[in-house]
Amino acid sequence: MGSALRRSLYLALLWRTALGIAVVGGATLLLPQWWMVVGLATALWVAWRGTRCVTNALEAIEPVAASIGRGSGEREKVWPEPAFEQMDGLVDALRMSAAEVARQLAASSESRRKLEALLDSMQDAVTSVDAEGRIVWANEAMRQLIAESSGTVRAGHSLVQTIRAPEVLECVQEALEHGQFAEKRPVSLPLRQTYAVSASPMPEGGAVVVMQDITHVEQVERTQREFVANVSHELRTPLTSISGYVETLLEDERTGLFFTPQVREFLEAIYKSAKRMARLTDDLLAMAKVDSGEQKLRPQPVEVSIVIREAEDAVAALARERHGVLEIGEFPDAEVIADLDAIVQVLSNLIENALNYGRKPGKEPGQEAEGALVVLSAEMVPGTPQEVRFCVEDFGAGIASEHLSRLFERFYRVDKTRSRESGGTGLGLAIAKHIVEAHRGRMWVESELGRGSRFCFTLPCAIQIVDATAA
Repeated sequence: MGSALRRSLYLALLWRTALGIAVVGGATLLLPQWWMVVGLATALWVAWRGTRCVTNALEAIEPVAASIGRGSGEREKVWPEPAFEQMDGLVDALRMSAAEVARQLAASSESRRKLEALLDSMQDAVTSVDAEGRIVWANEAMRQLIAESSGTVRAGHSLVQTIRAPEVLECVQEALEHGQFAEKRPVSLPLRQTYAVSASPMPEGGAVVVMQDITHVEQVERTQREFVANVSHELRTPLTSISGYVETLLEDERTGLFFTPQVREFLEAIYKSAKRMARLTDDLLAMAKVDSGEQKLRPQPVEVSIVIREAEDAVAALARERHGVLEIGEFPDAEVIADLDAIVQVLSNLIENALNYGRKPGKEPGQEAEGALVVLSAEMVPGTPQEVRFCVEDFGAGIASEHLSRLFERFYRVDKTRSRESGGTGLGLAIAKHIVEAHRGRMWVESELGRGSRFCFTLPCAIQIVDATAA
């Protein structure tokens, strides 16, 4: 638009100046001397008149151009008539620009209204803050939540003046400082409500905060945990009695009782099922403690060699029973921060799975019953922070890739039939992963069909904890 305006000005002034020069030149050649004064005066008048016309045209166009920036150009009913025909293009360009800008602003306003209506219809409380933590906008659910608890939501006010929950403020601060998605749950607010809070950073700065009411979900989960814990606890006593009585009956040499093969088969089936149910109730109780937070870990510095030795002693009897071999690989001379009993439980679970599903190297699938070779090892993980990686490796059939992502889910089993035969409950790996993550470690599995599986987890080294505290 600026280049069109300059071009029109140059053409207009050039045309007016040429006219003045032609008049003065003609007067000089054709008229007497005194007419030169008249010609010069005429040229000056023509130039002044031309400049005045251009100025008037620009003064008329200026408010119209300014109205385009305000989005009101399309509503202008009176457009200036161009002083010169060279300005027709400029006026047409202004008309088109004004209409286009007005359409774009109308579409933007409509999109904003639809977005606000959509967010207001959400049951979750949503608000946005700028890079300084000041409230920019909040939907109806957020306004009602704050009105019921602490006051009102005002744009431009700091979020810390509106929401008093420290967990919410920490979540938002983490998203603003690190530019990463942050989540906190459960977060308790006044009126006995529980929320799941998430904060997502925005590209231009600031963050969007979403607060989802999970009060009912938490109540249902709490009821479910209590039910599972109570039922499991009530089942332990009768299952223990059944296992004890059947085990006594099967001890022929001590009791002097002799049964037919069929009766003995029935008793062994009862004993096996009772033991499996007892193990299931134990795992359910352990998972209930994990979910409720009753399982208290007491991490402290412990040598890797002690962890390896305790795990080896814990599964020695099982390895002999399964005719398997537990081989201890290399491990570093280091200390880790761990609850010894909990980590031994994790390693015992992994080794037992390896004994159940592994085989000796060189054996074909289906020959696992002859005994399995399991390798337990540990090594330092390079990098910062310093960690020790524990690995339990078997040489079984391996696990297909489609199962790897779900292997640590509760009750998920790759081979359900074989898992039942071996007494598996589908909870062991889920419990193990929770224990490792409670130690601020990671757990994963590496597997290849036909070559076996390798379960690994990490634990933080003790020396870096001491150094960080001293610093």
